Amino acid sequence: MSKIIQLSLLLGAFLSQLHATQSITLAPIAITSTAIKTDELSSTDAVEVYTQEDIEKAHVQNVYEFLNKSTSVFATSAYGNPFLQKMDIHGFGVADGYQNIVVTINGRKMNNVDMVSQLLASISPSSIKKIEIIKSSGIVVGGDGANAGVINITTKQNNTKEVSLYAGSYGTRDASFYAGHKWEKLSVSVSGETQKNDGIREIDTDRNKDENKFTTASIDLEYSLSDDLTLNIGATNTATDVTYAGTMTEDEYKDNPRQQGTSSGFASSYSTQRFDSTVLRSSVKYSINDDISLSAQVANEIKNSDYDLPAWSSTGHSDYNYVSFNTYLDYTTNNLSIKVGIDGFYADLKYENSSNVDLNMEKDNQAIYLMSEYSKNKFTLKAGLRYEIMKFNESNGDSESEDLSGIELGVNYKLNKNSSVFTNFSRSYQTAQLDRLFSYTNPTTGYMGYVLPSKANNYTLGYNHIVATNKFKISTFYIDMENEIYYYSDPGWTNSRNTNIDKSHKYGLDIYDNYILNNQLNMVLNYNYVQAIIDKEIENGDDYSGNTLPGVSDHNVKVIVNYLPNKNSTLSLTQVYRSEAFAAEDFNNNFSQKQDAFNSTDISATYKKKNWEIFTKINNLFNQQNALWVRDNAIYPVSYTTTYIAGLKLKY
Repeated sequence: MSKIIQLSLLLGAFLSQLHATQSITLAPIAITSTAIKTDELSSTDAVEVYTQEDIEKAHVQNVYEFLNKSTSVFATSAYGNPFLQKMDIHGFGVADGYQNIVVTINGRKMNNVDMVSQLLASISPSSIKKIEIIKSSGIVVGGDGANAGVINITTKQNNTKEVSLYAGSYGTRDASFYAGHKWEKLSVSVSGETQKNDGIREIDTDRNKDENKFTTASIDLEYSLSDDLTLNIGATNTATDVTYAGTMTEDEYKDNPRQQGTSSGFASSYSTQRFDSTVLRSSVKYSINDDISLSAQVANEIKNSDYDLPAWSSTGHSDYNYVSFNTYLDYTTNNLSIKVGIDGFYADLKYENSSNVDLNMEKDNQAIYLMSEYSKNKFTLKAGLRYEIMKFNESNGDSESEDLSGIELGVNYKLNKNSSVFTNFSRSYQTAQLDRLFSYTNPTTGYMGYVLPSKANNYTLGYNHIVATNKFKISTFYIDMENEIYYYSDPGWTNSRNTNIDKSHKYGLDIYDNYILNNQLNMVLNYNYVQAIIDKEIENGDDYSGNTLPGVSDHNVKVIVNYLPNKNSTLSLTQVYRSEAFAAEDFNNNFSQKQDAFNSTDISATYKKKNWEIFTKINNLFNQQNALWVRDNAIYPVSYTTTYIAGLKLKY
């Protein structure tokens, strides 16, 4: 490792002798994936927009890594799966934050009906055109689950072709490609990626490792039948194979986070999961005239998961079938934009395990929505409404239904051509995942009791300032919640169950600053301050009122410094810091062990010329130990050792 660090420093010293000839400027970026198209300066929401260039420069191994190191989103592999990570925005916690974020890919919702996070490994970073993060808003189009906001990902569809290869420590290998071509009426884009890691942690006494691998491939075809009518069809397949190491005690973690751990009570407590997802999708867009267009899209996702826990002699199998559709009418003039839509999602989940549990669960969401935006002089006004009916049932006859409504109101005022202020309000909701409602261990009882939907009132006030050398955004938020969903973990296990926090609130501050000092040096800062407080909740005799929601750090800081010694070269330094927090299950705030602060320093060097690029990257340069605390002496190490990759990219 010392030789790699020395090589990187020598490379930096060599490149710094060259002269910079590159000019960099900043400008407001268009926001294209929301209901009403706008830009950063005119938006009534707190937004972050990251382009294809931003993602390429980061040289990340997956989308989660980019979100965690370059945006305000907190992402972690949590229990050891790098391809199904947990995410959080605005203090909903490491355990359940991802359930309060709606993630879409080209308009298709990626959220699951059970407590499995969004499969962002299915999106190769090389295929992404843009990532847009809308914080504390997005319920009208995003729907069920958008309490914290939405993350909209758009993929490329252009004439570029590229191949990327890299290898690194612990047997890391990766190959990805993207190829797109446009003819007069037809355009085709194909992308794919395969990745493998031999593992870092030991999982048993034979010193086997927690290896993992995945493959993903996607194809999209778009055909213009006429100037007014466009058809699109596509397909994606993703397969993952992951070995999870178990928890360890604090003494084991401090001694060596790469050992197998014994805190579960078993000498070998690892588990494996094989997960496969196939998505078929199609859409049509018809322009009725210059102002009005009609769009419709439908998708079918079929997934299956096999889970194996050797220490418990237990296996589990899940089959998923999702069908989603979205039809909407767009009306746009110079000053007014209106979108009216019908949105639906149906899910069928079948689960069985080696304990003779056999469950069949369904969830059905149907919604109508209206979003409008009006611009006049320096003002932009936004108003939207969503009405949604949610139903679920189980094969034994248990069922529930809810009538839900979401609201968005916002205003933006341009102080001048470079600055604006905005404020918005949203009323959002999240219904419970199916596995919160049913027993996976008791085939007789099955139904465990209804968990009410959570509801949130989000208030945001912000300021934007965008000039050629500085993009500065600051916003403050307050979220008033009722029935926030969580899992009560009884120390004696007898009364453990999914339930609701009666009352809670969150507030904080977001700061983003992209500052260009000169043509050679620029810096990006993302800082988030969050407080998440339980106002009223008593469970099994424990009064949590006034406590801090566990798994939420007060301070989240990410700094990226880029040095460009010449037009071909870039050296980057990234620092990520999160302050300590209460362990994920510590709702009483009284565990003897807390979640340690997270620290990681990354460096990378890139040399790019014409149609090729070479790069190297070192993650966690100073070998900082980081982990997720679930409870006392139940610790999952994450980002706990230095790793590196080096690779080559060809682009045409």
